[in-house]
Amino acid sequence: MDRPEFYRFHQGEKNLPFSSQEYDDRLSGLRADMRDAGVDACVFTSMHNIAYYSGFLYCAFGRPYALVVTETESVTISAGIDAAQPWRRSHADNITYTDWQRNNYWRAVLSVTGIGKTIGYEGDHLTLVQSALLKEFLSPKETIDVAATTMRQRMHKSAAEIALIRKCAQVADVGGYAIKDTVKAGTREIDVAIAGRDAMELEIAKRFPDAEYRDTWVWFQSGINTDGAHNPVTSRALQAGDILSLNTFPMISGYYTALERTMFVETVDPASLKIWEANVAAHEYGMSLLKPGVSCAEVTEKINVFFQERDLLQYRTFGYGHSFGVLSHYYGREAGLELREDIDTVLEPGMVISMEPMLTVPEGTPGAGGYREHDILVITDDGNEDITSYPYGPDFNVVG
Repeated sequence: MDRPEFYRFHQGEKNLPFSSQEYDDRLSGLRADMRDAGVDACVFTSMHNIAYYSGFLYCAFGRPYALVVTETESVTISAGIDAAQPWRRSHADNITYTDWQRNNYWRAVLSVTGIGKTIGYEGDHLTLVQSALLKEFLSPKETIDVAATTMRQRMHKSAAEIALIRKCAQVADVGGYAIKDTVKAGTREIDVAIAGRDAMELEIAKRFPDAEYRDTWVWFQSGINTDGAHNPVTSRALQAGDILSLNTFPMISGYYTALERTMFVETVDPASLKIWEANVAAHEYGMSLLKPGVSCAEVTEKINVFFQERDLLQYRTFGYGHSFGVLSHYYGREAGLELREDIDTVLEPGMVISMEPMLTVPEGTPGAGGYREHDILVITDDGNEDITSYPYGPDFNVVG
């Protein structure tokens, strides 16, 4: 039987989260960077860059995927198990590779790049195994890491991206209200999380009827489980006086947003209230600092001083915020736009960043638990716009 190494299987209508012009503009910016660096073809392997430049968000299940961009072509490379879905969700062309012999994936990539070219790759994603295969099959004249270059492009959001992120933030608020209505002593974390997730997924389906629905989730933590920002949901039952951490994460076409709030069940003790109010004050102070011309490190240092003056800095566990866009809890990260001491990136209009101070007070200490508030802000020409609407602080979030 004569079986192909790869082929094109195109059926149905294309359906993308953004217009063709939006993707053309992104590719135009990429190609300008490629010309400056002398790159003939980029072979993207990460979910975030493939989604950013093509609209296609793959599901790997152990299989490799790619987007190959040259001066004239943009082609996603996908596995046969997905049939034509990758083409319907890709801005430009799509090639399907077969699995009857090993490395047909790289043969498909080669059909677009050609042999002996200067290849751009993602140094923060391409594995050692796949890097060796890239060199074996493509015989590149040179390889150039373009991860940082593409990250810088993704940091600056278009008007269309900001409009989507704004809607995503509204969906996160919907999840927050559903959680607030569900919190009661005796209710399990998992039941509260389900209520928030279900509310968001239904809201996404209402607002985005043509989207693919995947990856929306909630981390709802109580008591000792609030000590870490990314602690998974458990079956722990809520108790009166518990500190809670509300975290809703709607995912729309690969775009992540978040709402995070400190809450208490029924009542809050004086020691906890004092720490909570201090963290809220740091949150408000931090948001006031986010404006064009200030660096991430400068913002971080000022909030550090704020906490130090209140003898709370020792309870800080991570940076004070990060960029938003195409990212998730298992892919993507614009690490060059995080509010940390070692990040010197200067804020510019069109960037989208969170303010999310967190204090973790150890068990056995008055006010024990994890306190975190989180708003999403769009950097404007003269300041910022807060696109998170769910209220923060004790007046609204002592519940149940």
